Amino acid sequence: MKKLLLQLDSDEHASAFDRIVAHDAGVDEVLSYGGVLPADATALVHGAIFTRGPDDLHHTAIWIGGSSVAAGEELLKTALDAFFGPLRVSVMMDSNGCNTTAATTVAAVASVEPLAGNAAAVLAGSGPVGLRVAELLAHEGARVTVIPPWRALLGDKWDTGRAARDQAQAETVGGKAGFSVRSVDGRAGLVEALGSATVAVSAGPLGVNLLSEEDWAIHPTLRVLVDLNPVPPVGIAGIKQGDVRKARNARTVFGALGLGGLKMKVHKACVAKLFDARDQVLDRMTIYDVARSVLA
Repeated sequence: MKKLLLQLDSDEHASAFDRIVAHDAGVDEVLSYGGVLPADATALVHGAIFTRGPDDLHHTAIWIGGSSVAAGEELLKTALDAFFGPLRVSVMMDSNGCNTTAATTVAAVASVEPLAGNAAAVLAGSGPVGLRVAELLAHEGARVTVIPPWRALLGDKWDTGRAARDQAQAETVGGKAGFSVRSVDGRAGLVEALGSATVAVSAGPLGVNLLSEEDWAIHPTLRVLVDLNPVPPVGIAGIKQGDVRKARNARTVFGALGLGGLKMKVHKACVAKLFDARDQVLDRMTIYDVARSVLA
């Protein structure tokens, strides 16, 4: 029987990228819906699971995408609530690539550096991807500090209200996951906040530099650096976008495009995994397990 993926995006137009990846992962047909609101999702889910017996439903899965992580989380909850009894299919939520990016980042770091007991810093990490990176690092036993972006860094893009909301969210998530949040007011404060970190991940906005090469090249404890910003100027100067486990200044580094290649492998493996059974929920932890397996 053919594999069918129901793609639900909160954006007006469903992502063509997700459809391409699904086909590359062996999906025969993708039914894409854009501009999906939670109120719409129940009927779409029911349309995917009705008229067939439970034994046939493992050939169908649901992918939740879009650029808004908050909207994706709402769609995921609605989809799960729409299931009942044996009428359910596997679901994955990866809006804005939040879960696959975070999972691939931490799995890549874990493949080259022990995390348990070591310190790690997530730079400009108070957004959805940064918080997921911090959660997974903490899950591996690292002592994690999230450093939110500061006003001067963002200049005229600074939004006081959003910064306060992101800070509060980071502190809430950190309280549950076991990581700390430390605010700084400039680059000197950022370098100081790195402390004894062995791992640094730049999760800041596109085209914004956070850390100079001079600062990390002489840092006494840093051993692994990951930059998730592919747009010049990169988040961590001195890292090339295509770097994968590259030795630079006696450190191991990953650039955004290099990590993106690893992420594609994880992405495809996750889509394939959706069809192994009909009752899976691929969230950040399940996706991380896949990433660890793929990048081992």
